This record gives sequence, C-alpha cells and structure tokens, in this order.
Amino acid sequence: MSEKRYAFITGGLGFIGSTIARQLLEQNIVDGVIAFDHFGRYVSSLHPAFTDYRKERLKGIEDRVIVRRGEAKNFHALYRVIDEYRPEYIFHLAALPLAKPDNITAEEAEEGSVSATSNFFEIMGYLKKKEGYEPKRFVYASSSMVYGDFQYDPADENHPTNPKETYGTMKLAGEVVTRGMSNLYGIKSAIIRPSAVYGAKDMNRRVSQIFVEKALLGQKLSIQGADEALDFTNVKDAANGFVLAAIREEAIGETFNITNGKAHTLLEYAQELQKHFPDLEYEIMPRDEFRPKRGTLSIEKANRLLGYAPQVTLEEGIREYVEFMRSKFRP
Repeated sequence: MSEKRYAFITGGLGFIGSTIARQLLEQNIVDGVIAFDHFGRYVSSLHPAFTDYRKERLKGIEDRVIVRRGEAKNFHALYRVIDEYRPEYIFHLAALPLAKPDNITAEEAEEGSVSATSNFFEIMGYLKKKEGYEPKRFVYASSSMVYGDFQYDPADENHPTNPKETYGTMKLAGEVVTRGMSNLYGIKSAIIRPSAVYGAKDMNRRVSQIFVEKALLGQKLSIQGADEALDFTNVKDAANGFVLAAIREEAIGETFNITNGKAHTLLEYAQELQKHFPDLEYEIMPRDEFRPKRGTLSIEKANRLLGYAPQVTLEEGIREYVEFMRSKFRP
C-alpha cells in the first residue's frame, strides 16, 4: 500500500474520466491517478471517421497516471487495485458512454451502472470493517437521462425521474445502489448528473462530434427536430463538477446537475458551426422519438453548495473543438 495520495477512476481513459484525471493532477489534489479501463470502444473501428484519441487524452500527465486494465463488473479485478492503492477519491464513470450505442442491451447497461457500483460498495464496506480504510468520497456518474421527458424547465434535482430508455433506467438504478449502500456502509458519496458533454478528444460520436466531423467533410447536417434542445456542457466544466463533488464536504449525500445551465437547440449548435464553416448546410428532420424531450437543467444547487460555475460558453467550446479537430481529424 502506497503512502501517495491517489484517485481511482473507472473509465479513466474515457472522455470525462481522463479530463477529471488531468484536473486532479494539475490542481495537486492527488499525487497520482489510477485509470482503470477495459480499453474498449463503443464505435466500430471500421467507421470511416473513427479516430482513437486516448493517447491525446493523457498527453503531459502520462508519468502520473497508472493505467490498469479491467472491468468494474469483475469483483476481484476491482478489489486488487483498490486494496493495493487505497485511493482517497473514487470516481465511477465506467459504463456505456452514450445513450444509444449499437445493439444496446439491458444487461450491458446494468453491468456498469448496477453490478459494478455494487462491487465498489462491497469492497469499500469490507475494507472499512477489516482495516478502517474508506475513501474520502465515492462519486457516481449518472445522467440527465434519468429525468425522461422534462416536465418543467429548468429541471432541478427534484424533478421526477422517469427514464424512457435503457441507458437512463440503469443509470437511475445505479443511483439507488449508491444511496442505499452508502447508508449501509457509511460511505461518503455524491451523485453527478451531466448532460450532452462535448469537446476536444471525444470519440464516441455524440451529436456534437458528428456535426463537427460532417462540417469538416463538407457534408450537410441532418438536424432531428428544429426545437430539439440540449444543455450542452463542455467536458472541462463537467470534469470540474466531478472534482468539486469529491473535495467539498457539502457534496456528501447529495445529487447534482452538472451542466452548462443553459440549453441550446441543435439548430443553434449548427448555426454556431457555420461561423467556422460558412458553406455548411443543414436540413431539418423529424425529431428522434427515442430521445426524451429535454432542455435546461438547473445548476443552482451545484453553484450554491459546491461553488460550481461553468467557464466555457458554447461559442468558446465549439471554437476550441473545431481548432482541435482541424489539427487532428483524418477522415
């Protein structure tokens, strides 16, 4: 067992997880980060636009990140690493990284959000009873998809949870596990609900990435729903919310929306892209009925208790994203 201060991040090579790692290290909150990752991907390697940005994600912090391969659904793999490093902070982000990957199944969504979360608490509870070890904070990554169709806007954390698809359903189930087993074992935890996270080094083809890639290729955008609005959140702001939930005492036992706090329509996103691609064309299509009707999420609670305040506007975030993609994208 090391005397160094460690954070443990499942999905540590992922889009948000790697950004959390960078912020923890740059702010000297920990000495090192354990990036626990199964090295998988959720987009076909045969897709003509697929690019793997994982090396880019760790650039400049490689010497302070320990990468361990494994899946959090595997109890023994998880136990060995936690027992070895005894991390001060645990961030559980390993799960499906987007709401609608190809061939999604309830089993796959359940493994990351429910089984793996249960494993964490069994391990933490055992080590706490046996040796007095417990992390300063366990932070569970949920999703704004747990709300289902918004009944009011902005939606705060007390908004009814009524998911309408597999991803949000299992994320909500993981919240129940986190709350209940935190009570059972006396573990200090917090729950984060991000929304529409975007930015440089994304590789899972969320709508924000698809739009930028099509703009680079000179292809027309298909906008599913003229009024379809998402609370687009830059990955650096999302990661900051996770870090604050780990280090602020006020976060214990709480659930937070961590978003930009202002929704933009897909049409507005496309029009912002037109500033960088003047010839960009788009067409309006019927909205995807699979997706819940969403909008702005209230971040008043996160601001009041954590001091969370997003720093990256959509205009700034898209500009930075386009600059990165122009330097790296190779179709």
